[in-house]
Amino acid sequence: MSEISAGRKCPRCRKTLPRESFASNKAMRDGLQAHCRKCSAEYYQQRQEAKGKAVRVKVPVPRGHKRCPRYGEVKSHDQWERDKSSSDGRSSYCRACRAERNRISCFQRKYGLTPAELDALIAAQQGVRCICLTAPAEHVDHCHETGRVRGVLCFSCNAALGQLKDRPDAIRRAAAYVEGNAWKPTLVAPGVYQLPS
Repeated sequence: MSEISAGRKCPRCRKTLPRESFASNKAMRDGLQAHCRKCSAEYYQQRQEAKGKAVRVKVPVPRGHKRCPRYGEVKSHDQWERDKSSSDGRSSYCRACRAERNRISCFQRKYGLTPAELDALIAAQQGVRCICLTAPAEHVDHCHETGRVRGVLCFSCNAALGQLKDRPDAIRRAAAYVEGNAWKPTLVAPGVYQLPS
């Protein structure tokens, strides 16, 4: 029992180390891996390099911080989302990088747009929304029947088109109504209305 509490010996580096130096492994009798974390990492790196794969170099970070792999910045834990499935309880990417990756993934998945294509679409509109003519354009508008991307709008304009179900006749009537040209359709038959000329 004193041997377990004092630490254990790593068979690779032959050093007696405290229990915290070994990763957990429920399959082992004492619940720890056979090799220490450092030796396991070196062995993993050697195996990956033998396969021709690159392994990123581990960068030491201060306690309470984590390194974001996207730009290599070290940030404090308050800039990370919680993730119970990861070993340190934090997500792989910081909040800002994760939001940007999710945005890019969403445009690629929903509309088939790469970041370069989205930037070109916004540049073609001179960075201005097509309907309300204010900047910046942020929401992709597309036809729900064909899936074709029409342009980039603000949230309000995009939602308005969606509420009017992308019907040009309804949009024209809405514009006429806003301009003060109110009209009332006449019921001719059940479900059939005659519009004023």
